[in-house]
Amino acid sequence: LPAAWCGIVGFKPSHGRVPVDPFYLGRCAGPMTRTVEDAALAMAVLARADPRDATALPPEAIDWTALGTDLAGRTVGLMLEPGCGMAVDPQILSATEAAARHLERRGARIRLAPPLMDRAILDGIDDFWRCRSWGDLRALPEAARSRVLPYILAWASAAETISGVRAVTGFNRTYEIRRRAAALFGEIDLLVSPVTPVLSFPAEAASPLDDPQRPFEHIVFTLPWNMGEQPAVALNAGLARCGAPIGVQIVGPRLADLATLAAA
Repeated sequence: LPAAWCGIVGFKPSHGRVPVDPFYLGRCAGPMTRTVEDAALAMAVLARADPRDATALPPEAIDWTALGTDLAGRTVGLMLEPGCGMAVDPQILSATEAAARHLERRGARIRLAPPLMDRAILDGIDDFWRCRSWGDLRALPEAARSRVLPYILAWASAAETISGVRAVTGFNRTYEIRRRAAALFGEIDLLVSPVTPVLSFPAEAASPLDDPQRPFEHIVFTLPWNMGEQPAVALNAGLARCGAPIGVQIVGPRLADLATLAAA
């Protein structure tokens, strides 16, 4: 999301490719750079082994500079419908379709892909993350908690009314995401979609809707790959009429980090 809104490249590798501490489900580190080639150079340093991350992937000899790719005959899914959340700005849809046509000219076969998300999944993940975050925030001393953004406190503190069963049900939506993603990438080699449904929002707002009770409406195109662990690259696809950058993303199967960067 930051890369898309800033008009630069953002690479979210497969979960565990870049060791992080503390590690947790959905927590993934990757570079934001001016070019894909710079992201590849950064990965050559970032993706080294570190025993402090118990979820890190095994060390692998990857030549991150080998970015040549042949798209001939490869199937690329084009996902334009979010499935839930905010409606997508028409300019973003046009830029995403143009990106798919560019890949088609390079030999790829384009097919429409259905949305991965739905309201039950989005709300369930929201329940889980509220509870996870409130557990951390509640443990802070009052003086420290008072410095947290009020929007975040209002969002997380709603966990007080969420039962343990409901929180676990929300967590389990992660496995539905993984199941749907695995099925999708069983039929396609790569996916192209918007990064975000909106071009911009006020700097003073905490999110596009600025509503702590509707915090995830703008992340429907990115949340699946955080929770499903697939690599994704955000790219600048031009400027909107208002001058704001338009981001599109290329997503690859889990662990296909180099192939995803190469397609980008």
